[in-house]
Amino acid sequence: MASQRTRAIRALTPHCEHRLFLSATPHNGYLESFTALLELLDDQRFARGVKPNPEQLAQVMVRRLKRDLPPRWDGTPRFPKRILEVLPVRYDDAEREAHGMLAAYAGSRRQAASGGAQRTAAEFVTTLLKKRLFSSPKAFAETVDAHLVTMNAREQGAFGLGARPSAAEDAGTRVLRPLIDRLEETAEDDAAFTSAATDALTAVREVAPPLSAEERKLLERLRSWARGAQDRADGKFRAFTTWLDPIVRPGGQWSDQRVIVFTEYRDTQRWLYERLVAAGAPAERIAQLHGGQDERDREHVKNVFQESPDLPGGEVRILLATDAASEGINLQRYCHRLLHWEIPWNPNRLEQRNGRIDRHGQRAAQVDVFHFVPEGWERAEADPDAFADGSLENELYFLHHAARKVDQIREDLGSAGEVIATQVEQKMLGKRADWQTADAEITRRSGRAVLKIERDLARDLQRLTDALADSRSELNLSPATVERVVRTGLALAHRKDLIPAKAPEGVRAACFRLPELPGAWADARNDGLHHPVTSAERSITFDADAVFDRSDVVLLHLGHRLVQMCLRLLRAEIWAGGTGTKLSRVTARVVPGDTLRTPAVVAHGRVVVIGSEGTRLHEEVVAAGGLIEGGKLVRAKEADVTSWLDAASGELPDTAFLGRLAELWPRLEGSLGRALGSRADQRARSLHSLLERRCTEEVTGVESVLADLERSIRAALTDHAHWEQASLFEVAAEANQLRKDRAALTERLEAIPGLREQETSALRRRYADPTARWFPAAVTFLVPSALARGAR
Repeated sequence: MASQRTRAIRALTPHCEHRLFLSATPHNGYLESFTALLELLDDQRFARGVKPNPEQLAQVMVRRLKRDLPPRWDGTPRFPKRILEVLPVRYDDAEREAHGMLAAYAGSRRQAASGGAQRTAAEFVTTLLKKRLFSSPKAFAETVDAHLVTMNAREQGAFGLGARPSAAEDAGTRVLRPLIDRLEETAEDDAAFTSAATDALTAVREVAPPLSAEERKLLERLRSWARGAQDRADGKFRAFTTWLDPIVRPGGQWSDQRVIVFTEYRDTQRWLYERLVAAGAPAERIAQLHGGQDERDREHVKNVFQESPDLPGGEVRILLATDAASEGINLQRYCHRLLHWEIPWNPNRLEQRNGRIDRHGQRAAQVDVFHFVPEGWERAEADPDAFADGSLENELYFLHHAARKVDQIREDLGSAGEVIATQVEQKMLGKRADWQTADAEITRRSGRAVLKIERDLARDLQRLTDALADSRSELNLSPATVERVVRTGLALAHRKDLIPAKAPEGVRAACFRLPELPGAWADARNDGLHHPVTSAERSITFDADAVFDRSDVVLLHLGHRLVQMCLRLLRAEIWAGGTGTKLSRVTARVVPGDTLRTPAVVAHGRVVVIGSEGTRLHEEVVAAGGLIEGGKLVRAKEADVTSWLDAASGELPDTAFLGRLAELWPRLEGSLGRALGSRADQRARSLHSLLERRCTEEVTGVESVLADLERSIRAALTDHAHWEQASLFEVAAEANQLRKDRAALTERLEAIPGLREQETSALRRRYADPTARWFPAAVTFLVPSALARGAR
């Protein structure tokens, strides 16, 4: 079933010509989910539910793992080593008894279930209660109470089934699966989770059989235990503080070390905070991140945790985070220890958490990831029967084993993640779970993983590195160039300039202060200028290499709002023309050495090629010019003009010499214009064959892509076992979705011939009758250094 986010993206994609999907986490391993994403990315290559062609997949997807990156120049690894460590916990008799009562309740409900819908409801309640029990007494108390309330309400007739129990059961079944999915998505948001849990448990009561007297007694005893246990530290919390104190508070004195504790539920996060404060931790040493948090508070916590512990306001040493902080947040700069309060049953969620500190920018040589294990876990390493099957220790050790599997195959979780998740769920429901079978399946999937495309990574990385260097050189994207753009933009807009500033210690680059600016320019100026913790205004620089991983200097890069405003202003001035422009399009530059023997002049022009429908097919800037000899222009080769421009400095000739150049301009203008026109026409003619070749390649590519898609859809539609499969939860909505998916594929197959004709015709029209236009842009006089300094 598509989520609201998926439906929103599906509505937007037809309006976007270019689509780029970026993710730091593997997909969940399900073909349906993966192909749905691919279809959004390119619906000519891929179709939902159809296994993608590996060759087509390689055209649109690049996967880079940390292991693929070469070591640094000195042989040291680019990323720290991740170490998985455990914290043994001694569980008391009361905790074991509570787990036993929950197991008895789950077994009784499973036996009472008479159909698929009732089994689904029973298994859902079991997994929910068990996850909450393994998290904290507080979380468990909230959920067992909600379950009791909803089931008692049914018994009291508040939500009776009336004369048509089968109709009510069917209705409850239809809504239960989406509510279960929503519960997973809202675990970290207190209010949203409470609402989703109530809705799901309400749907359960419409399907499940009434509670027996013994079942109600078990739930009441569990609720009583949880309410009492939530007000005191349990065995897991005691193990936690024994580990934590020597790190953040050795000898009773707070250190500069930091720790992140991830938990699945907001209830548990709040309970942990209260227990830590009760144990003597000052509130200012603890921060929280969760889904229901105010955005400004959330950003402040993140910024504080990413800054130096020595800064004023940086007292936080313990971060309690729900899974809301496990996606897309950097927390690695001053923290290399992470603790999973409970092990998520979804392995992707486990990896998302680890990725908050095991990522680019981690300064420590080692990342330490901790989770809890039952005391005596070492015996189970040698003897699988060390813990009684189904006991608290047995199930928690099984989760430890799952976490270890995740660590072993984390780079292939996109293909094997659901195998681990299924094993965990089966175990927790009291069904047979066999890691040997799981290992065989993981090995099989890893060999044909959807996301694993073999390539010569070293060659590709070298090619891309060279292309990036060439682009920077061709476009002159240096710190000095960006600085000049900003200086020129500030001068044109406000007659202001950058203010030189002392570089912070360790920064070997020119630093500046920004002048005060009005209106929209002020907003652009202040974008990221103030330190996120101290609010102090920082100096700026244009050299990315000099300030890597520093927060005391702001980098003004091409994408910065102030740089973009300066670029827009410069473009407008260059192409405006007329006498009202503030920017002169004529300049003179000194060429040092003996590159030139006489002055030269170069004209720059913009060449644009447009197709028959007005589509811009190509655009570039060309240059043409020559030496000034005897007061006339002597045209030079393109290679010579390029070498002169590359050799020119930023120095201006003296004023007297500039005057002499101005006097010569009327005698040079006509011939220089003709030279530029000739160069532009020459370039336009050379582009015709390039554009014809590009059109042919794109038409052939579209035909090939659609032919592959047609073959894949036909193969998918003949997979009768897939279309006739029983629904996992026996929910009518899922069966309906399966029928809709098949109908959609059939419709797409029938539409491919028409789509092929439509797409190829559109491409041919796009490239038909290309017309070139050129526009003069600027003139550069190049003066040998000897003449510029007054020599004749």
